[in-house]
Amino acid sequence: MRNERLLPRTELGEIMTPAYVIDESALHRNLRILNDVRQRSGCKILLALKAFSMFAVSPWISEYLAGTTASGLYEARLGREEFCRHAESEVHVFSPAYLDSEFGDIAELSDHIVFNSFAQLRKFRSRSKGKSLGIRINPECSTQDEPIYDPCAPFSRLGVTLANFDEAEFEGVDGLHFHTLCEQGFEPLAKTVEAVEQKFGKYLHKCKWVNFGGGHHITKPGYDIEGLVSLIKRFSEKYGVQVYLEPGEAVVLNAGWLVTRVLEIVHNGMDIAILDTSAACHMPDVLEMPYRPPLYNSGQPGEKKYTYRLSSRTCLAGDIIGDYSFDEPLREGDVLCFEDMALYTMVKNNTFNGMPLPEIGILRSSYELVKRFGYEDFKGRLS
Repeated sequence: MRNERLLPRTELGEIMTPAYVIDESALHRNLRILNDVRQRSGCKILLALKAFSMFAVSPWISEYLAGTTASGLYEARLGREEFCRHAESEVHVFSPAYLDSEFGDIAELSDHIVFNSFAQLRKFRSRSKGKSLGIRINPECSTQDEPIYDPCAPFSRLGVTLANFDEAEFEGVDGLHFHTLCEQGFEPLAKTVEAVEQKFGKYLHKCKWVNFGGGHHITKPGYDIEGLVSLIKRFSEKYGVQVYLEPGEAVVLNAGWLVTRVLEIVHNGMDIAILDTSAACHMPDVLEMPYRPPLYNSGQPGEKKYTYRLSSRTCLAGDIIGDYSFDEPLREGDVLCFEDMALYTMVKNNTFNGMPLPEIGILRSSYELVKRFGYEDFKGRLS
């Protein structure tokens, strides 16, 4: 028996769980916000495929965004094949280091190629003819507390610092790229841009474009959109450059759920619900960051009458999603919806323990199945 009070829409109770579900209306809401920023600021906005690569919704995304940004060959190919639906669509690529065996294909697929060092630029420059080339810089301006997501942390491998900038080698390069944010508002971006101008201002005047990277929480309620638009316009006019943004989360923020069912309730010092989903397999960032994902119609531990630890059916003892409270007791068969599950889920999931991959669907006026996975998907990753 399902418990419909735990669902954002009762239609979700009919699907086979676990499942990633994209809400069409929520995705379009985000895209309209990004399009407004694009129109008023003159910037170009790209989808960061490392965060979200669901190409079934690429027709919608392509209508609003200028293209995609990739971290390597496969993402570049996916961007070119599935997201470039207009002649002016662009594919951008950045990698800390390119494989010699892949670079020819990357150059063929890409419009912009960004290098992490001048050594990489020297190695591949002659094979990049006809492409717009850039250098990633490190402004050494940390604006966050999580070292794992801070490209400006001490000893970072990402980007060229001012001390290592090769002015002679930069001649003929079209642009600069910096990416220092992670799920952050406008103020950290403004601080970062100020550091970039102070350290690299003399080179900005030589650029055709500057890429502000990703991590922009533009579609989060309360984001200072007016400040962003003003900053981009000022920067573009001052240096005569095309500004790019490449958000991932902002494109699909709060536009997807991971729907799961309660399989069993056990007790060991507290009530523990075993679900048919897994933090380790289906939402790895829960353990990697770590963080406690939002869950529809639930509360903090002790906030509501009944508190449960939500866990998985894998054999990993630490495969724990978190502690949540509910107005009524959970029962076997209840359906739960984890929120904001579009990003860094489908792109990072795995089949550890032989766990099936969640199906993928879209919620329009009703639920539409996009893809269901099975044993062959598990076996195909092995040999």
